[in-house]
Amino acid sequence: MTGYIPDTNARKVGIWLALCALMVFMMMQIGAITRLTESGLSMAEWRPLIGWIPPMTDAEWARIFDLYQGTSQYSLANSGMSVEEFKTIFWWEYIHRVWGRTIGLVFALPFFWFLLRRQIPSGLGRHLAALLGLGAVQGVIGWWMVKSGFVDRTDVSQYRLAVHLGMAFFILGYLVWVSVFLLKPVEEARAAVSRGFRRLGAMVHAIIFFTVLSGALVAGLNAGFAYNDWPFMNGNFIPENYFWLKPWWLNFFETIQAVQFNHRTFAYATAAVVASLWLWSRKKDLAPRARLSINALATMLVIQLSLGISTLMLVVPTPLAVAHQAGAALTFVISLWVMIELRGHRKSVFRD
Repeated sequence: MTGYIPDTNARKVGIWLALCALMVFMMMQIGAITRLTESGLSMAEWRPLIGWIPPMTDAEWARIFDLYQGTSQYSLANSGMSVEEFKTIFWWEYIHRVWGRTIGLVFALPFFWFLLRRQIPSGLGRHLAALLGLGAVQGVIGWWMVKSGFVDRTDVSQYRLAVHLGMAFFILGYLVWVSVFLLKPVEEARAAVSRGFRRLGAMVHAIIFFTVLSGALVAGLNAGFAYNDWPFMNGNFIPENYFWLKPWWLNFFETIQAVQFNHRTFAYATAAVVASLWLWSRKKDLAPRARLSINALATMLVIQLSLGISTLMLVVPTPLAVAHQAGAALTFVISLWVMIELRGHRKSVFRD
């Protein structure tokens, strides 16, 4: 078998998964706003079953505000905050959690419906079960991340933030990958694509993912609020005191200058490999969709680099920072599309 042309049931499942992918993409932007407004620690309890209901009375607002007053963020950064001021940060974290639970329902209920009606294509069930499990794990990771901010700090751990964001991107990519195979028929390559060219496409996707993880470290340390010049960092290409922590490897993850420089370096590496892929593609006789995907990736990368530089030099305005995170997700998804198209003859993700 060289590919799969979707039947009616497969198309229904594919549309449902594409909707879930869109919701995950929107979740990323809500999460970015939650982080940028420093709202993530405003809900100091985890109530996965009854946490759908927001505070409805003054007494309930007083109770959850009292819980927040016991956090280190309140004592170290927001001491003296009023209940009304607290509400402005509470709502973003509340929306973030409720949207996550809504994604869970939008995925789980149709999954069991399709399963009971035997409308899931053969071999696809294991992928859907894996996605359901990953969604549950992501909820636990989210609370694990939030808990890290309750003791002796005003923000969550940058390491746990990177795990949380990395899992979100993995889930988004998984949803897109399966839905593409369900919704799009195979387009044959005009000529065989060399293994080296396919590997370069895979390298692009991998580097973009690691660039995203490095950006999570920048966000976790608020490193974007320092070194707001470009292409230099306070007049130096490599910032001063890059290696001052001991052991030396901690500098890659725990100093503002290092994590920002590393993120810039990953961005430059991404630009280099995407440019190489695009230039090499000019010499290839590619199928129309494969060429379109590479052109789209090159265009999106230019937009994303512009957003990143603007966000840095303007000292992280929230709208631009959120757009930069959205751009990262789009760049990641388009690079996945490139990988799929370069395969040419594609095997189905499920059996006949």
